Amino acid sequence: MDADEMAALCRAVAEIAAEPLARARTLPAAAYTSPAFYRTEERKLFRAGWLCIAHVSEVPAAGDCLAVDMLNEPLVVTRDAGGQIHVLSRVCSHRNMDMFPLADGFPRRFQAAHLICAYHSWSFEMDGRLRSCPQMQEAEGFERRDWPLIKLRSGVWNGFVFVNFDGMAPPLAEIYDDLDPLLAPWRIAEMQIAISMDWDCAFNWKVMVENWMESYHHIGAHRITLNPIMPGQNTWTEPEHPYFVHAHLPFTEALRAKIDATKARGGQPTAFRPIAEASDAQSKEWGLFVGHPFFMFLTMPDRLLWYRLFPLAPDHCRLQTMTLISPEAMAAPNIAAALEEETRLLRDFHAEDMEVNRAMQLGLNSRFTRHGRLSHLEEPVWLIQRHLAARLADRWPQRAVRAPYYGPGAAA
Repeated sequence: MDADEMAALCRAVAEIAAEPLARARTLPAAAYTSPAFYRTEERKLFRAGWLCIAHVSEVPAAGDCLAVDMLNEPLVVTRDAGGQIHVLSRVCSHRNMDMFPLADGFPRRFQAAHLICAYHSWSFEMDGRLRSCPQMQEAEGFERRDWPLIKLRSGVWNGFVFVNFDGMAPPLAEIYDDLDPLLAPWRIAEMQIAISMDWDCAFNWKVMVENWMESYHHIGAHRITLNPIMPGQNTWTEPEHPYFVHAHLPFTEALRAKIDATKARGGQPTAFRPIAEASDAQSKEWGLFVGHPFFMFLTMPDRLLWYRLFPLAPDHCRLQTMTLISPEAMAAPNIAAALEEETRLLRDFHAEDMEVNRAMQLGLNSRFTRHGRLSHLEEPVWLIQRHLAARLADRWPQRAVRAPYYGPGAAA
């Protein structure tokens, strides 16, 4: 794709995103298949934004480390003796060796007193400072303090660890502070990863994010697993926000009544211990979120789901689907049986998404693709398009472009 073709594709994205929801269409197929467009997204969205790479429960103690590859950069998340979390390059400052290469591309946890490069035994502190470097005494002008590991701009929000590659993104707290009161009942920073599944995905990152955020497909892909209790036609979406999309997937009236009846009998209506401080509405829906570009998480009455995504190419990404629960839930006497059953259920509907996403990418490579029309239930897809168009133009979307919509089951 030459410069003129890229400019034309970016104009097409902008024109489609400028349409109102009632006239919303799908993006050109090249937005999901072009290597040149993917490189532009990497520069203008990924490296310019905050990317979620870890949860604090993965590095709970001093000396805990998590090796992560993001955007083809080998990184390591560390916790030092003072409890501070750092995000460092894994590239040794001596001869540029990746000190902790990943065997299968998925994150790897380990514990270490120091970060040691196996090549020549240079070692580094958990904050990246060079600690020792054998046999360097004859290197003229060499000063140990001048050769640390590269430290990236990072931050922690509600227990999630983020990195910003270009160092220019707005402050992390500013990005997500509107969500703090809403998510407070989950005490996410105290949660632990109870279930984790790895997926190697032959599709574009946007295919995954769009699938994550719209529940219209419950009536098709999840017609047996999810739609009977959370009908796709009942989903509704909060007004536009510059930094994230928030949608609601309410339970059926029958399930709501069953939950109330179970609580009245003193029973537990969920597989894990319920989130005690969640509102009545929050305890009877799934809350869907994506922090742009691909920080995907979902609130449930008893847990939080988190999708850790690693874009690799226009048609390839890696994904970890994770279930986080409270320490109290983890300590429940029946936890082993509950985890086994929930793992099976989660694998079933995750697999349904993987199947349709792979088929989407295959269709996007066809010569017969067209600009399909979007349903009002696919409003999150339209909002994702708007964010993409804005970032391609080096700006952020505005807040709500319409009055708040209160969908079925929502409190006006």
